[in-house]
Amino acid sequence: MSSTIDPGTAVPTQTTEQRDRRPPEQLVNQAASASGFGTPHRPARGHGYEQRGLAYLPVSQLFEGRFGRMFRLPPFVPSPERIAEITAVMTEDQAAADPTLNNDTIPAGYTYLGQFIDHDLTFDPASSLVRQHDPDALTSFRSPRFDLDCLYGRGPADDPFLYDKRPGREDMFLIGHHDDEDDLPRNEQDTALIGDPRNDENTFVGQLQLTMLKLHNAVVELVRADAGLRRGSETVFEAAQRIVRWHYQWVVVHDFLRRTVGDEMLASVLDESSPVPRVDARYYQVRSSAPYMPVEFSVAAYRFGHSQIRGRYSLNTLVQDVPTFQEGSTSDPDKVLRQFGGFRRLPPGWTIEWRRFFEVEGEGDGPIQFTRLIDTKLANPLAKLPVEIGGDRPSLIDRNLTRGARLALPSGQDVACAMGEQVLTDDELELPGGGPAPLWYYVLREAKVRAGGKHLGPVGGRIVAEVFLGLLTRDPSSYLRNDPAWRPFLRTAEDGSFGMPQLLEAAGHGLGVTATP
Repeated sequence: MSSTIDPGTAVPTQTTEQRDRRPPEQLVNQAASASGFGTPHRPARGHGYEQRGLAYLPVSQLFEGRFGRMFRLPPFVPSPERIAEITAVMTEDQAAADPTLNNDTIPAGYTYLGQFIDHDLTFDPASSLVRQHDPDALTSFRSPRFDLDCLYGRGPADDPFLYDKRPGREDMFLIGHHDDEDDLPRNEQDTALIGDPRNDENTFVGQLQLTMLKLHNAVVELVRADAGLRRGSETVFEAAQRIVRWHYQWVVVHDFLRRTVGDEMLASVLDESSPVPRVDARYYQVRSSAPYMPVEFSVAAYRFGHSQIRGRYSLNTLVQDVPTFQEGSTSDPDKVLRQFGGFRRLPPGWTIEWRRFFEVEGEGDGPIQFTRLIDTKLANPLAKLPVEIGGDRPSLIDRNLTRGARLALPSGQDVACAMGEQVLTDDELELPGGGPAPLWYYVLREAKVRAGGKHLGPVGGRIVAEVFLGLLTRDPSSYLRNDPAWRPFLRTAEDGSFGMPQLLEAAGHGLGVTATP
């Protein structure tokens, strides 16, 4: 249900269907039912995991809850046939090694940092993943925050299995070790003992989780050596936790978000010209005391990272040019070590060399890898996920489009109109047959047309920036609320900045050359 702009006027013309301005919760049931969309179960682990409360959003009478809406616009629910048409044109048709597809402003590691951040925001320790009726899912939930719950769980008292109880290592995380390499701590069946099981779903996010565990442990040592780092009545653990969280939050805003939305968009939402930064959130408005997660963000705009995934990666000096996924790879012993799937013990010789994924100084040689450009083309392996991941719906493209339809998202054109942004034309969108664009597709295509694929465009960029900064300002424990003049101190670059490279150096993991096992 897109809008079109008449020449010489800024007022969208609307079809008869569009004039039905009933809110989405009144329209979605009939539309979704007619399109054949149900409410399927999701696995407890893996990228298909659906958060508690998400399936109930369309029929909610509330603006907010665990999930909510930034815009009250008519839903666009494409048919399964239309979804199949769009899916067919979204697979990358060029060789995975084609350098013209690289985004040389965003190294490859930021794709998986984005995944780690997503898991942090959507952590749900009370989730019942197959529950069909849950009235509390709409209004009673743990607030989405950049607080590293995926790392700390519920703390040493409630989740003691995450922490090291050996003398002298109190307040530290347990680190696994085997085959002369560090790994996530695991039980005897190789299940990772971590705050969020999704952070073991692939090698890259697993190595990020391990890096953050080591960062906390390093900060504990600093706090023990310098009592001045503790505030008020903080314990050693509490001080280390705060320091790690604030450094992480700084990276999220000043490194990850800046690269994702561009300098201009970040500056338009976050004004840091005065000692107390100001956030200008025009569309992410929170009416209740607790923030919510907009579906325009979680189901569309923030899924830009899927287009950044490369079809193959070189992990370190030993593990070179390996497919991201292979069909049947998690069940076939001959293929299990030829892909980067997770939920397994780290294979010998598979410690990551971060210099291949971030602009960090490290030993050895070999070029840095970059993300793919943000556009409507996804790497070939994502169109045919292994059955263990994709089940009977192997295309990640199809899964994303179907989820957006089932949750009754508005079209990209309608969202652009609501934001006062110039709407992409049919020629610019390059959709088969033209017409309304699913919001996820629109955000990806806008990035390509408006920013050359280097970062998100004005619609996608503002949604992501406002949600990130809105959540941070609503978090009473964030640096932005507690101490807006605070600055990172663990390590800084020569120009005084602090980003993911400096965080990795402070953690000390993945900076050497992986030796032959």
